Amino acid sequence: MLQQRTLKSLTKAVGVGLHSGQRVELTLRPAAPDTGIVFRRIDLAVPVDIPVSAQAVTDTRLASTISSGGTRVLTVEHLMSACAGLGIDNLYVDITAEEVPILDGSASSFVFLLQSAGIELQAAPKHFMRVLKPVEVREGQGDSLKWARLEPYHGYKLSFEIEFAHRVVNSTGQRAEFDLGSGSYVRDVARARTFGFTKDVEMMRANGLSLGGGLDNAVVMDDYRVLNTEGLRYDDEFAKHKMLDAMGDLHLLGKPLLAAYSAFRSGHALNNKLLRELLSQPDAYEVVTFADEKSAPKGFATLARAW
Repeated sequence: MLQQRTLKSLTKAVGVGLHSGQRVELTLRPAAPDTGIVFRRIDLAVPVDIPVSAQAVTDTRLASTISSGGTRVLTVEHLMSACAGLGIDNLYVDITAEEVPILDGSASSFVFLLQSAGIELQAAPKHFMRVLKPVEVREGQGDSLKWARLEPYHGYKLSFEIEFAHRVVNSTGQRAEFDLGSGSYVRDVARARTFGFTKDVEMMRANGLSLGGGLDNAVVMDDYRVLNTEGLRYDDEFAKHKMLDAMGDLHLLGKPLLAAYSAFRSGHALNNKLLRELLSQPDAYEVVTFADEKSAPKGFATLARAW
């Protein structure tokens, strides 16, 4: 049986929110089978639980925000991406402010936290959402066209193409691909950092955003070059980070996907729109488990053996 996964022990981190600039403490705790991933605002007089789901996403400007009632948690996508890459099904995320800490701007710090706590296999079958027919969402047309698509695939693979009118970005790889069955999330995807442009950062800060951003947690560019002294971590780091974000956005579904995801200039909003479109078509998916590891997709079976 392909089993669900949680942590063996709790682990903690302290950082600042990318947009709020607020200091925040993060505690990742084991959760029972079929709990899912639940964010808990423990800074409130009465703690509020926010289970992840496509419907829990209430804001997609600059990051993915999930809410329950009037309580929200911002910038969940990097942690969710790490959970997707390591196959985490059940987890409590205790947080002392409304934004997940940005840490180094990628998912690698979250990967380290999860791995340092250890992964525990649970006595319950892992549930997948298997895509049965193509589902696509589009916005704009011509030069403003952007789209995202899910297609049937016995496994999980992603391809993402970017297009920026910027000389530095255009000089790097514009397309990134990753297949969980043949690649390593930790090596190939997790280290890609969020990125921004000095002119945009100045505008956002004037509007009370990106208050915690800097060269230690983002790739920053002016009109001519990358300002980070160490340069890029991957030749296609910009495209890979957009794919990293997509993995986190898609994991908000609450179950791992068996599908091929492809996108052109997509973002948090379109990724969530794609999930909602999938859920609106009951004949487009089914929930499955694997009683025999040999029948499971290669990537997920490999993850199971790794622990």
